[in-house]
Amino acid sequence: MTEHDTTAAPARVGVLGGGRMGAGIAHAFLLAGSDVTIVERDSEAAAAAHARVAESLDRTAERGALPRPRGELDLSFVTAVDADAFGAATMVIEAVPEDRGLKLEALARAEQAVPADAVLASNTSSISIDDLAETLERPEQFLGLHFFNPVPSSKLVEIVRGRQTDAEVITRARSWIAALGKTAIVVQDAPGFASSRLGVALGLEAIRMLEEGVADAADIDAAMELGYRHPMGPLRTTDVVGLDVRLGIAEELQTAYGDRFAPPELLRRMVAEGRLGRKTGQGFYEWSTR
Repeated sequence: MTEHDTTAAPARVGVLGGGRMGAGIAHAFLLAGSDVTIVERDSEAAAAAHARVAESLDRTAERGALPRPRGELDLSFVTAVDADAFGAATMVIEAVPEDRGLKLEALARAEQAVPADAVLASNTSSISIDDLAETLERPEQFLGLHFFNPVPSSKLVEIVRGRQTDAEVITRARSWIAALGKTAIVVQDAPGFASSRLGVALGLEAIRMLEEGVADAADIDAAMELGYRHPMGPLRTTDVVGLDVRLGIAEELQTAYGDRFAPPELLRRMVAEGRLGRKTGQGFYEWSTR
């Protein structure tokens, strides 16, 4: 496999941030044949990221779905606390929390560590790629790669093209996503892109309906699942994504598009109370925290 092989996953992938999304992205590329390095802020966070990926691989092994022996996958995956570990990466994907300042800092660190021809991507779900590119030295090598939670089973990746993104970078990204067994869509940069803008609009209206007592959560979700064949209703989807994540995206979109994206008071209250959805065990539904 060569650095610019367009028939396979990238040889070496870096993931900056090893939370639920970062670990899922690492898992996907490991199964596709890439060597993967996750960089976290400290040794404790790096150990937690390693455990997340290991647990995900264990679940895949239990289903008999590993593409190669588990020992080989373990050898292809490392965690670190210094961005210099990305020094030989074909591509680095930033997957830190949805905070503009945090992402700008993370991307700057990654760009200084990677080879000049490496692709740099952000997993942002709402922040403008052009805004994030403003402080980069090589914005033509930068794009958005918006993965969906849970990454291993999700079929979609949204490729976000910035004004300065080179066409070859988009081509390479398409081929890499195909190598993961996922489908890519390409959208021009705009706050919320396509998926978050549409998904959040539906989710916020569902929360307003719940807030107004139109119906309970299960019936609101059933309306979309059974009436419109959505695989998961908007309130359950919000629980899976995380209410705090949805709130952050809504605030970003409200700034860009106005009060049609204003977060409902119910959403703000639940986030303040720590009812963030599946990751905390309670949101619009009760979840097992195992």
